[in-house]
Amino acid sequence: MRRSVHRQSRPADAIPSPRGPHSRTTRPYDPIPADQADRIVEAALTLLSEIGLRFEPGTEADALLAAAGCRVGEGVVRMPASVVRAALASCAKSTRLWNRDGTKGIDIDRHHTWFMPGMTCIKVFDPVTGEPRDSTGDDLATIIRLADGLPNIDAVCVACKDVPNSTLAGEIGEFFCMMENTTKPLEFLGEWTASLEAAIAMAAALRGGRDRLAERPYFLHIVTPLPLSYAQGHSEQIILAARAGIPVSVGTLAIGGASTPITMAGTVLQCLATDFAGMVLGQAARRGAFCIGSTNPLFMEPATGGIGNLSQTMLAEQMICQVRRQLDLPSLTGLGGDARARRFGEDAVFEIATMMGQIYHTRPATCDYLGSLDQGITFSLHALLLCDDHAGLLRMLWAGADISDETLALDVLRETGLTGSVLGHAHTARHCRTGHWASRYFAGNEPLSTTDLPDETLFQRIDRDLRARLAAPGPDPLPPELAAQLRAIQLRFARTGDAA
Repeated sequence: MRRSVHRQSRPADAIPSPRGPHSRTTRPYDPIPADQADRIVEAALTLLSEIGLRFEPGTEADALLAAAGCRVGEGVVRMPASVVRAALASCAKSTRLWNRDGTKGIDIDRHHTWFMPGMTCIKVFDPVTGEPRDSTGDDLATIIRLADGLPNIDAVCVACKDVPNSTLAGEIGEFFCMMENTTKPLEFLGEWTASLEAAIAMAAALRGGRDRLAERPYFLHIVTPLPLSYAQGHSEQIILAARAGIPVSVGTLAIGGASTPITMAGTVLQCLATDFAGMVLGQAARRGAFCIGSTNPLFMEPATGGIGNLSQTMLAEQMICQVRRQLDLPSLTGLGGDARARRFGEDAVFEIATMMGQIYHTRPATCDYLGSLDQGITFSLHALLLCDDHAGLLRMLWAGADISDETLALDVLRETGLTGSVLGHAHTARHCRTGHWASRYFAGNEPLSTTDLPDETLFQRIDRDLRARLAAPGPDPLPPELAAQLRAIQLRFARTGDAA
């Protein structure tokens, strides 16, 4: 089969997403003074230099880190501050992810926030019974098709796992499933390095070659080490992705009181140190690579031992986003949209609204836990629809307000006088939709007693919308010849893990 058959055109008018950046008239929130943020960075540099962190020995990372100036021995790597600072300076601060056709991109940087469903839940709420059960590949396909049609979902990731096929073949199948069921850009993560090799091979086949894939990356790869500890697979995947020109997000979920100190400062410190180490390795593999740290801080709930102390989690997330901004780095994997609630009900709605509300202030480049409930175990289609609607509110707020003679409307007041009405004025008609949140479930769609809308609960309104969306057709299928080529790649890697 000739590779040129599947070479995607790159029209001269290929454009980024029409979504605008955050308005300059609104500002992110800095919860701590700038000098305290700098102090956290200095402490992270001290940790890496004097204490170091674990890198599983015996991988290419040993030689790369040593050549970069790190002290490597017996699985412990100590990174001089100068080495870390050089990596922070040389890493790419932005990248663009392109859609399946390579015609439209989203800019991953400090100035945009993109919303995605997921990630890696191992259960779903059955759409028929409403009860939680192990997730399957069919469930992933359903979530991805639904996300493809949602207006505020910008890319997709592995929202749930194909639990019955928890193998290399199943993991590679998850990437293929996303390719089949959406035209939007992708995020990917996997346990096996061979899964990433297969994903790169399939994405290169889509683009028409690895050079073309590096020019227009199709997916962002996520690597998830433990705090201050990189296993063999983590190092291998960072090196592989960086060299292939695949953007990389390196980070995990630190748990204050369990895997990191219970204090917010102590957890944020270890989050950043873990991130910086991954970025050092990424730059050692290829200088200028987009390899950005993305560890999120969570905290143990003292009363239950569970994860998700809301106040500490929110404030620590704000702190870590501030530190990254001061370093001119984008923040990835914002926690908005994730909820501890076991089911989609009042508890989940409160958590989703609260956590997504703080996204307005923290402004991460990606917010990709939308739809995850029960501490990230179970995926809810209903929660995803609420998150999508709420993302529309955030985007309206980010747009800011226009202050001009037209919007101040002094001339209107002069015309109507102090006793007149603006209800029928042309100015009202011109601006009645300005700053308007076109919500599907609230605002004009709320069943108030002054409307003739059905007296439905929020769940009922979302469920009615969900049923209609699930019945709608999905995106255009992949061309049959390309789909066959991708299946052959999938099968080859699933059998052998061979990148040849």
